[in-house]
Amino acid sequence: MLELRPNCECCDKDLPPDSTEAVICTFECTFCESCAENILSHTCPNCRGNLVQRPIRPPEALKNNPASTKRVLKEHGCVGADA
Repeated sequence: MLELRPNCECCDKDLPPDSTEAVICTFECTFCESCAENILSHTCPNCRGNLVQRPIRPPEALKNNPASTKRVLKEHGCVGADA
């Protein structure tokens, strides 16, 4: 089950489950579209995989399968990331 992480790992922007700004890699690393485009060139700095738009889980499905509340943040953000 996809975690639907609540924030961008680079800038800590909130990315609620219905956000159209969230992008992920195959390991569910989560970033906002702005960081993905402007800093990471749509490449995950953790696994080097591509970043694609995160699917939106329908509200009725969130009742039994809620989004994660665990925030993941890169210690120094993504400034200067070798993406």
